[in-house]
Amino acid sequence: MKRRDFTKYASLGAIAISAFGKIAFNGSKYVADCETTSDILGPFYRPNAPLRNNLVVPGKEGMLVKLKGMVRLPDCTTPFKDARVELWHCSPDEIYDNDSDDFLYRGTTMCDENGAYEFTTHLPVPYQASPGNYRPAHFHMLISAPGYQSLVTQIYFKGDEYLDDDASSSSAAAQNRIVDVKKEGEMSVVEYHVTMQDKFLVSPESLDRIVGKYKMSKGDREMEFFKHEGQLWMKNEIFGLGFNYVGDNTFVYPGTSNPNTITFELIEDGGVTANILRVNGQGEETKMQAHKI
Repeated sequence: MKRRDFTKYASLGAIAISAFGKIAFNGSKYVADCETTSDILGPFYRPNAPLRNNLVVPGKEGMLVKLKGMVRLPDCTTPFKDARVELWHCSPDEIYDNDSDDFLYRGTTMCDENGAYEFTTHLPVPYQASPGNYRPAHFHMLISAPGYQSLVTQIYFKGDEYLDDDASSSSAAAQNRIVDVKKEGEMSVVEYHVTMQDKFLVSPESLDRIVGKYKMSKGDREMEFFKHEGQLWMKNEIFGLGFNYVGDNTFVYPGTSNPNTITFELIEDGGVTANILRVNGQGEETKMQAHKI
């Protein structure tokens, strides 16, 4: 059996969207790098959150906060009109709404002509992710726009006692996403600007080729890949985990300092093999292989 890469099999369409991550001259001055780093999607993402920017739940106690900012093109200055911003976070009592029709503390808004977005909600609180392991308070955001790979990120808050102990918030990539909670009258305000990143997109034909159910080569465990808004996802109990394409038939789970990757092999007889590399917090690697059913 022979393996094929995406470009030979199904017109990959992997294109660099734009120059990014450099100091550039905009015609009158030099503009510095304004990277918005990615962070883990987390297990609790749900699609189809209602189109609304007021997420306050009546009857819930908590600090009211306004989250606002701009979504910009990779030149760091041009506003991205009509970019879609999804926000979700835990409740003041440390709970994610993972199944109700109310989509509590979940919402979607569209940027205006100036690239501005805004939400009003309760400030999230730290929560216990596992016995003795607390995550600092944070907002989850997923920003998407036509022609761009979606950007997944998290916003943390200065002064949180759990920042230094959390693998995501303590990483160097997160330092520009730890922000002040300021006061504007009676309302607390968090301001955060987002810059869309330079990414690769995969052609629909290529995704169609690799999505489906896979069985691990050792044991009886199965996994399922599917596509959502032009990107590769792996199914979980809530919805799924999204992956970014980085070239060479390889997808990476974003936001981790030790990337977990999946590299697909397309076989002449129509089969597909997924080679999975997982790296734990100590840098120890585990290699696995799964075959499309």
